[in-house]
This record gives sequence, C-alpha cells and structure tokens, in this order.
Amino acid sequence: MPSKTPPAYVEAGGREVRVSSPDRVIYEATERTPEITKVQVCEYFASVGEPLIRAIGDRPTAMERWPDGYREGMRLAVGPQDREGDGFYQKRLPKGAPDWIETVGIKFPSGRSADELCPRESAALVWAAQMGTLTFHPWPVRRPEVDKPDELRLDLDPQPGTTFADAQRVAEVTRELLEELGLRGYPKTSGNRGIHIYVRIRPDYTFEQVRHAAIGLGRELERRDDGVTTKWWKEERGERIFLDFNQNNRDRTIASAWSLRAKSGAPVSTPMTWEHLKSVTDPRDYNIVTVRDYLADGDPWEDMDGESYSLEPLLHLWETLPGGELNFPPDYPKMPGEPPRVQPSKKVAEHWDEQGNRVE
Repeated sequence: MPSKTPPAYVEAGGREVRVSSPDRVIYEATERTPEITKVQVCEYFASVGEPLIRAIGDRPTAMERWPDGYREGMRLAVGPQDREGDGFYQKRLPKGAPDWIETVGIKFPSGRSADELCPRESAALVWAAQMGTLTFHPWPVRRPEVDKPDELRLDLDPQPGTTFADAQRVAEVTRELLEELGLRGYPKTSGNRGIHIYVRIRPDYTFEQVRHAAIGLGRELERRDDGVTTKWWKEERGERIFLDFNQNNRDRTIASAWSLRAKSGAPVSTPMTWEHLKSVTDPRDYNIVTVRDYLADGDPWEDMDGESYSLEPLLHLWETLPGGELNFPPDYPKMPGEPPRVQPSKKVAEHWDEQGNRVE
C-alpha cells in the first residue's frame, strides 16, 4: 500500500501553515496552464497576500470551498440542502480553526447571525486554501462597521449572446459616467466573462441605499447604451450586459480581487487600470501562472483607500429617473414597494394587487 504524502508547510507573513495532501490535483492541465496542485494554490495565495489583504482585510468573508479540486462539469451547491454539489459556500467558520484565525459577527437577511472569517493576515488566506478555498467572497463592509458598506460594487454580467468585449464597452461607458459625477471606479476582471467595478464610498449609507445607487447608475447607463439592462428577470434581459444591482444587498458578495475561480485554467479575478482593461482580449490569460508576474508591476488598486466618495450623485439618479423599485432575490423578505415576484411571462395582471400580493 503506497505511503501517504507527508504534509507541506507554506510560509505566509511569518507563520508556517500546514498543508495536508499537498500533491492533490486541484486544477487539471489546460492549453494555458499546467496541472496545479493544492500546495501550489496555497503558495499562490501566500504570494498575493499583501494586495489580497488590502482588498479584503477586516471584512466578513465567505469561503467558496472545493475540497477535491475543480474539474470541468463540477458544480457549486445551490444551498445548504444541496448535497450533490462539488463545491460549497462556507459562511460560518468551521470547527478546529487555529486560534489565530479571526472572525466577525454578521447578520443575514433572515435575522440569523454567524461568526464569519475575517482575514487580517496572509496566513489566514493560506489556511483557507488548505481547507479547499479557491474564491474569497468578502462583504462590502469592514469591522467594526459591519452594517455600513464602504464599497459600491458594479457587476457587469454578460448575458447569452454577448461577449467580454461587450462588457469592456459598457465598462468604459460606466467609467465616463462615474467621472462625470466626480467618482472614481476601479475595475477588475471577474475571472470569467464579466467585469466588476468598485467605488470606495463613505460608510454613511445602508445596504438599501447602496443598492438604490447601483440601480440609479444602471438606469443612466441604459439611457446611454442600449446594450445595458437592469431587468431582473432573465427572460427580459435579451442579449445585453446586465448590471446586477442586487449584488449590493446584505449578504450578497462578489469574488474578491486576486481570487481564483472554479473554472478550467485557474483564472484569477484580476484588478486592472482602465487603460490595461482596454487591451485585454481574453480574461483567461490572467491565471494562477501569469498573475504573479503581472502583479510585479504593482497593484492597480493600491490607492483605492485614498479617497471615499459620497453616494448622493447616484442616489439623485435613483430618485429622478423613472422605474421605481426593482425585485429583490427570492430568499429576501418582501420589501416595501417591490414588484410582484413572478416572471412577467407568468403574470396575469388582474391576479396581483398594487402591493405585489396574489389575489385569488
């Protein structure tokens, strides 16, 4: 019987983190990348620890775990009752974590609470990778103000029939709009086909206000580019770039900067300057093998904390552009002014009242 591979140790920020099964294959080889093992994933997170902690440090952070690695065709569990998923979200810190791993208490929309990972040092990232984490999902808040977001997150999500190039075009329109309003956005690839744009904001607003700011911006983008939509129902979006305003809700998160994604070729959600973003032809070129050399030229987001902005210009768009409230995700309680939670193709007008309640 073959002997078990001994553990490896990865140094991160002055700590040595034990890595069990270091030669486990996490990503299979592709035309872009060689086979990637568990210890290589841990070493990657150690190497990007400084900019990653700058991005997610002191933030409640869910871990997207793939204990057996990622293979084409694997899927993420859709909820705690889904036992067939290959990967899953870990929102509560698992038992047995080292005593130096820090947490922060947060509340979910349901009213329940949890102690979630709150990274403060690069060793915490390596420990999470040892637990199978490929992607970090931080909240847009920092301890101790965990009810007041300090980030507006604009998720440009290509719909079927659109491309990364379409997302690039819409991102440039977004940059121009933000600059007109006196705001600065910081873009990154999503690690898939989309683009994320972050705006550092003053922690003076509720999650609901930040969501409304995203809707206001989205509606102005729709006026400027007919390839943009804020339609919540997929059947209404068409071949356009969807601005997912609901990513700004409480307990809604986006893959962090410098996170790996559960996709073949180990792509990375990669921060960029606006000029560099224009030059990208394939976001898969930014992966676990290439990103460290890319980062050697400096972190494009290093100065993000230099200035925080007011949301008032975007809230003005929300208040003045027509459209009213939009749907919340299905796991949220019914919200004031929200339209009926029923697909437009299934809606029979006389069966719904103005409050969105079904009338028998």
